[in-house]
Amino acid sequence: MKKRVAVLRGDGIGKEVTDAATAVLESIGRRFHHEFEWVYGLLGGEAIDQAGQPLPDETIKICEASDAILLGAVGGPAWDNNPSHLRPERGLLQIRKHFELSVNLRPVQAFKSLLAVSPLKEEVAEGVDMMIVRELTGGLYFGEPSFHDEEKAVDSLVYTREEIERVVIHAFELAKLRRNKVASVDKANVLESSKLWRKVVEEVALKYPEVEYEHMLVDAAAMKLITYPAAFDVIVTENMFGDILSDEASVITGSLGMLPSASLRSDGFGMYEPVHGSAPDIAGQNKANPLGAILSAAMMLRSSLGMIEEAKAVEEAVETVLENGYCTTEFINIGRNVLSTTEMTEKIVAEIEAKVTDKNKSASM
Repeated sequence: MKKRVAVLRGDGIGKEVTDAATAVLESIGRRFHHEFEWVYGLLGGEAIDQAGQPLPDETIKICEASDAILLGAVGGPAWDNNPSHLRPERGLLQIRKHFELSVNLRPVQAFKSLLAVSPLKEEVAEGVDMMIVRELTGGLYFGEPSFHDEEKAVDSLVYTREEIERVVIHAFELAKLRRNKVASVDKANVLESSKLWRKVVEEVALKYPEVEYEHMLVDAAAMKLITYPAAFDVIVTENMFGDILSDEASVITGSLGMLPSASLRSDGFGMYEPVHGSAPDIAGQNKANPLGAILSAAMMLRSSLGMIEEAKAVEEAVETVLENGYCTTEFINIGRNVLSTTEMTEKIVAEIEAKVTDKNKSASM
């Protein structure tokens, strides 16, 4: 099978981690007899420098002609003083809106071998396996009017029934494949948009009698994420709350570098990126943790390319390498074997390709 993937390496360590992800996908191609075509485009700060805008038209064309998008990270202090329309993050908002990537998935899993790194007590972090489902193209980040001057600032929080229903249905469908639990997070005691959100959730829930659901105010959810995170299965929420809560939940793993994400359109087309930022302070030093990008590639295999077994192979390789005591520099204080970005990638590739050797040996016996 041949698949075309748009690779937007972005800024800072984005280049290094996307290179790691494509190397791992190449090994999947060798093991499962697939061919991946990489087509590179600009997004973010580098796009501003080279093309004068954070999301060039050429990048849109490349993505439109691809089966999925693999993204590194964007941003950095070099563009902090740019006007708002020339900020790297503007490119992210534009690409999400252009491709209608309305559902954002952020899995948070506490790997047993890394529990010592979590700022939470091991008994609190142990067993955490949740999926945060965030609405991605509505709410405060896209509402109009939005402006500020010296005396006043305005942001508009707007949601339609359709936008809410789309992401809530996705969350309930995911819960059916997991532990049949949904926590819907809102601020219905204050916000009119949350009152509509809660009403839509209750209507959707009637179609999923097997799924247990609850409403949670965002402040209560934020507290429970730290005190009892293992209680969560699927969390569904609006754009800004999802942005904040998913970053909060990320600390459970001990490193943002471990976390993948997917931004999906209704037909399965998606953009896949690690949750972490561009980390310009370590860019080019071969220190970045590539596992968030590699696990994002696994999500791409599963959700957009329909390669379920291949996705499992990547995830199993990551878990095995971690269990064998390897890590990158942010885990240096827990007595493990510290590897560079490329060395960690090579370990994952070797683990994937070892299965090919084992399979060939079995076939010849």
